[in-house]
Amino acid sequence: MNRVIETICQYQIIPVASIEKAEDSLYVAEALLKAGMPLIEVTFRTQSAAESIKMICKRFPEMIVGAGTVFTTRQAQSAIDNGAQCIVAPGLNEEVVRYAQSRDIIPFPGVMTPTEIEKACNLGLQYVKFFPAEAAGGIKLLKAFSGPYKHMLFMPTGGINASNVKSYLDLPNVFACGGTWMVDKSLIAGRDFARITALTEEALNKVHKDN
Repeated sequence: MNRVIETICQYQIIPVASIEKAEDSLYVAEALLKAGMPLIEVTFRTQSAAESIKMICKRFPEMIVGAGTVFTTRQAQSAIDNGAQCIVAPGLNEEVVRYAQSRDIIPFPGVMTPTEIEKACNLGLQYVKFFPAEAAGGIKLLKAFSGPYKHMLFMPTGGINASNVKSYLDLPNVFACGGTWMVDKSLIAGRDFARITALTEEALNKVHKDN
């Protein structure tokens, strides 16, 4: 199994961070590592995304760093050139998927419908993002997908929080969940990195308490 997927499947939750100032990226990464979390998805919703990815990868090579909210091959190239080890997108852009595959980087495109799932299958994908999870139908829809798409595994993102993450992860076709609550942008802006560590520890304990 690919190291990125293996690590994600092991920890089962991915902190999704929008970092406005690149200099804050190292503090966010350090806060996550203190909690025992070696994963982070840095979204391309800010101008500092590529630089943040570069800084984290250089300082903390033990972390799996993904790039999120990737819409274009140009963004994918920038992310990968700066060290991103996976590409995450809200939708299924076939050009982005094929570009990531050409660079031997795992893509996790977003799907919401059977048609999109089948397009992902045709691209050779088994692991995909399910977005926006709660708005699209949440657990009920994922249960419905498990019938015809037994081979597909999903990473719900969008509306995932401390109160519902375990319910999603209990589904057999869910391999991980992405969420912002551990690294909320207000915590980053307020430089409350201790709170990021505490929330991440709580999340990991909740997810793995019965394992």
